[in-house]
Amino acid sequence: MYPSRFNYESPKTIEEAIALLTKGNGEAKILAGGMSLIPMMKLRFASPEMLVDINNIPELNYHRADADGTFHIGALCRHSDLEKSSILAQHQPTLAATAPLVADPIVRNRGTFVGSVCHADPQGDWASAMIALDGMIVAQGPKGRRTIAVRDFVTGPFQNVLASNEIAIEAIIPATKGIRFGGYLKLERRIGDFATAGVAVALELSGANVIRAGIGLTGVGSSTVNATDAAQSLVGSPLTSEAIERAADLAAQAAQPRSDHRGSAAYKKQVVRTFVVRILTEINSTKTKAA
Repeated sequence: MYPSRFNYESPKTIEEAIALLTKGNGEAKILAGGMSLIPMMKLRFASPEMLVDINNIPELNYHRADADGTFHIGALCRHSDLEKSSILAQHQPTLAATAPLVADPIVRNRGTFVGSVCHADPQGDWASAMIALDGMIVAQGPKGRRTIAVRDFVTGPFQNVLASNEIAIEAIIPATKGIRFGGYLKLERRIGDFATAGVAVALELSGANVIRAGIGLTGVGSSTVNATDAAQSLVGSPLTSEAIERAADLAAQAAQPRSDHRGSAAYKKQVVRTFVVRILTEINSTKTKAA
């Protein structure tokens, strides 16, 4: 099947792209990597009248860390850029663990980080990591820029809060107040398959104590799950085996999977629990060795 007819525009500035979206009056879509949009257009699940290709706006292609540790990812930063990034590995262990597990090499070479978060797929990897990290999306429209926490950005499966004439131009991960640790694990039937279940963990430690924690769950709900009770149970105490087990139990309780061809709901909850234990145990081991 072929897409419906559409107009193609290739702006050279963010302002020009916003003007085209405004002109499209809700019938225009941004094209960055296109790894989700193009297949949907081919199946006619999406039929925009206009595609606004932002790939000729070079100022959107970057990732960097500020002096205080705040991390920025531009709208044209590819998954593969992050997978190979020494800056990411140095500053963002949760994202560094996630990057090589996103889809497959073909998708990672073309798809974009910000586009994946905007797509709001409940089985998408980056949204879980961003929730665990308290990440934010910067949107720009005719009235200027606004910053939206990812936990508020995604409103449901494949839905976000962007207006039809806004562009998500950047993702931001806030600076830490302690030493950052993290990880990501995903169960998939084969490389490139959707996640049966996935877990992203981000911790900040000061001395032996956890001072901030975030846990995001992939593929076990109608949208990405923010396991807040599990994360908060870790804060204020050392990362003991008892604390790890308690957080794992609470994360499994937060999961709301459905039984399907990938496994039963009970099985997916157990995967979540196991992954939380594995990630936190590895963090504890790494922390102990570093000390």
